[in-house]
Amino acid sequence: AATSGKSITSADDSSESSGARYPQDLRSVLVTSVLNLEQLDIDLYRGTHHWVPSTQRLFGGQIIGQALVAAAKSVSDDLYAHSLHCYFVRAGDPKVPVLYQVDRTRDGRSFTVRSVKAIQHGQPILICQASFQLLQPSPLQHQFPMPVVPQPEDLPTVEEIIQRYLRYDLTESAKQGLNKLLATEVPIEVKPVSPAQFYRHVSGQPRRLFWARARGHIGEGNMKLHCCVAAYVSDFALLGTVLLPYPKYKARFTASLDHAMWFHSTFRSDEWMLYECDSPWAGSSRGLAQGRLWRRDGVLAASCSQEGVLRVKPVPENSKL
Repeated sequence: AATSGKSITSADDSSESSGARYPQDLRSVLVTSVLNLEQLDIDLYRGTHHWVPSTQRLFGGQIIGQALVAAAKSVSDDLYAHSLHCYFVRAGDPKVPVLYQVDRTRDGRSFTVRSVKAIQHGQPILICQASFQLLQPSPLQHQFPMPVVPQPEDLPTVEEIIQRYLRYDLTESAKQGLNKLLATEVPIEVKPVSPAQFYRHVSGQPRRLFWARARGHIGEGNMKLHCCVAAYVSDFALLGTVLLPYPKYKARFTASLDHAMWFHSTFRSDEWMLYECDSPWAGSSRGLAQGRLWRRDGVLAASCSQEGVLRVKPVPENSKL
């Protein structure tokens, strides 16, 4: 998973297969905007916001992805990100930019560590430590098998699923909520493997699977950037997995507490990857969720884990959707 030596925000146009699918002028908004930080000084960057969820708090994946971008800018091109560990300490304010301050904690022979503090209103909202490694081959290699699921070409998109739900006999508030989702430009594409369970319309185990990729073209040859995009994607729908066994309850308040991620192999974040999420534990108004990102060829690309606060309330018996 070595890097190519190119800028963290550049997109490689050399892939003919990608060029056939994406026009060369169609760049992923994650590259051109969301993860394209403005440098203010040495190891000091500013990031702006794009997609803001209905909670009116900044999307945690964006802060994680931007923090990893800032950290990656301070390491040499022969190092690649292998892990990150973050704590969310305050809710992000979507009305103001985020400052990212990088501390060059350690430069070792094999591993390099960076600490990043995301700041708003003079206070940290996220503290992140990221570790980078020289490419080192090893005879020790194993992984779990990838789940067997339908391919993304055989599944509907989230937008198509919402259009189907809009044909049902829904309450006016439910229709308004679905139309709002349709109007929101999320920079990643998602195809749930089991839509009914994904949206908690049926009770099930705390496990969900969906295909995901960045919208637009990113290209090959820049693993630093693909890791940053994957960090952004990793926070999408992960904590909600905890609620899947409880269709009679809905979230009254949720907030991520911490997030960890490990990168195992090279991958393309603008190509379909299977995101497998499960929740091994919940209690004390907290829930633990774990995720695995799989390449289409069965290679485990990345793993992550997140704990968050979940306070719930009963769903009204006459509620539809």
